[in-house]
Amino acid sequence: MKGNRGPRLPFFPRFAREKIGLAAALFFCAFFFLAGLLGSSILIASPASQLDNVRRSKLLELDDDGAKWPTMPSGETGELTTSAIPFQVLSWRPRALYFPSFATEEQCQTIIKKAKSRLRPSTLALRKGETEENTQGIRTSSGTFLSASEDSSGVLHQIEEKIARATMIPREHGESFNVLRYEIGQKYACHYDAFNPAEYGPQKSQRVSILLMLWNNPS
Repeated sequence: MKGNRGPRLPFFPRFAREKIGLAAALFFCAFFFLAGLLGSSILIASPASQLDNVRRSKLLELDDDGAKWPTMPSGETGELTTSAIPFQVLSWRPRALYFPSFATEEQCQTIIKKAKSRLRPSTLALRKGETEENTQGIRTSSGTFLSASEDSSGVLHQIEEKIARATMIPREHGESFNVLRYEIGQKYACHYDAFNPAEYGPQKSQRVSILLMLWNNPS
């Protein structure tokens, strides 16, 4: 009497079974890889992760007198306290940063009042072959220069100190404040804020950075 072996299964060659096993292994590897990638993406975009990013950004915006942060002994030209100036990177190449509320409303009004009576038509540095006649219309604003040494209120000195912290360039390397006023329709055509000696002649120094401040909101 023969035992019941059940229905006979189709015959598969050995190499076919090996191919099926390899395909299944590759399928499961790909499946778990995609599942892990999707899971990590969800984790990165999770509310908790976003909250950490907000906390870090808020931490960078703290601005106090240094009481909350540990300090180190400073050199003769250093400072005794820590400081933080909030900024946004607008571009790395070329490098452009935005400093919100860099000066207070009171500081802006003080500078406007001091410069208002001294405003004169803005001048233009002329290159070889240029004259006042053939460069008319390039720069139509009015302006004046103010130095911190002639400001008894100390406002310009305070702003210069803050500029030095923001740019990491000592204030002694800075120029006087060039206060400009643009009426509606006035302009300064596209130009470089550096002076090529081949075009402008020998230069005692060159500008390596520019900080623009709006003293009042444009209307």
